[in-house]
Amino acid sequence: MTVKAKRKNPILRTRQATLPPIARSRVALGMTAGAAVGTLELQVCDACGAVQYPATEICRQCLGDQLTWRRQNGAGELISETLSHASQELYYRERSPWRLGMVKLEAGPTVMTHVEASCPAAPTLVRVSAALDRAGQATLIASPREVAPDLGSDPRLREMTCDPKGRKILVTDGKSQTGQAVVRALSVAGAELIWVGNAEPWKNPPGFAGLKDLPQVTFVPLDVTDSRSVMELAGKIGGKVDIVINTADHHRTFGIAGRAGVENAQSEMDVNYLGLLRLAQAFGPALRGRAADGRDNAVAWVNLLSIFALSSFPPQGTYSASHAAALSLAQCLRADMRPAGIRVINVFSGPVDDEWAQLMLPPKVAPSALANAVVGALKGAVEDVYADPIARDWHARWRDDPKTLERELMVATPSSAG
Repeated sequence: MTVKAKRKNPILRTRQATLPPIARSRVALGMTAGAAVGTLELQVCDACGAVQYPATEICRQCLGDQLTWRRQNGAGELISETLSHASQELYYRERSPWRLGMVKLEAGPTVMTHVEASCPAAPTLVRVSAALDRAGQATLIASPREVAPDLGSDPRLREMTCDPKGRKILVTDGKSQTGQAVVRALSVAGAELIWVGNAEPWKNPPGFAGLKDLPQVTFVPLDVTDSRSVMELAGKIGGKVDIVINTADHHRTFGIAGRAGVENAQSEMDVNYLGLLRLAQAFGPALRGRAADGRDNAVAWVNLLSIFALSSFPPQGTYSASHAAALSLAQCLRADMRPAGIRVINVFSGPVDDEWAQLMLPPKVAPSALANAVVGALKGAVEDVYADPIARDWHARWRDDPKTLERELMVATPSSAG
């Protein structure tokens, strides 16, 4: 059952959001990089194969300095546990007691973890996963071995998620197929209220009118290319929004020489980049101000981005450039929101199966699958999601060798994008 936030007393001073300790050494950020995409990664020595924790710059076993971050399955045994009632850190002290445990991993090292409430008492078999805490840093969670982690059901670990259940959410564009799919998925996930942006009231695309049948939906005027429209809406609902999901997108399939003039490129930039900037300037302060509103505080900002943001797809070069700019701005927004504990989630996808990608051959991601990825990201404890096989493959190739991927894309055609 969702507990609604209490009404504020306007006379009392607003509480500041508290965060877990944020300081990490540069080498330790390797675990955070894995947790950001939902994986547990530990250092492995290239010389002797030893797996080690915590992270250091040399191998504890052979003193080698060639250490590689590699994905681990997290299987282990909870060998001891305790209930911590006191902490030097304000964040943990305000939320005590915390269930903590020592887990002996099958891979070798022993790690200290948070222990999920559903875990049996030690000793018991568990699986350790890495999650992002409210400060955006990696933390370890022990869950029952054969059960998927469910942080949302644990009162203390719930803050590591941005579960849409019981939340008030703004979806910036409900006219697109993706926007409609996101609204429907949020409704199924139990959102309390969904404001749906409507930039052009005179248009009625297929499926849009059906959103009116959803009890949580309220249509609001919002044109991300109009600063006044964005500011007016922020003035009306900014103090109530828990989650912003930016689904606004302008997509045209042109490269540099595909069409004379810059009008289409300007429109793509105006929606995909400047639209995000307008939203961030208008709604960002309101979300930061609601970061300490108890259980129903503001929690997340979600951007839907094309995987073309990582490396340009020449047949859609101007569109790629607009999303590359949006990705850079999203990283800036993440830094801006971090002190308040607001998570900025980027959901990357390959070509979406909509009217602007109809000439591209499969594989393409269905809008409903992309919407489910958005909800899954909010229920999890991640900040970067690659929603479909093309996005995951593109990201892996980009991480491995960006220059090779760039060269491969130079000879790609629209029909060979996958």
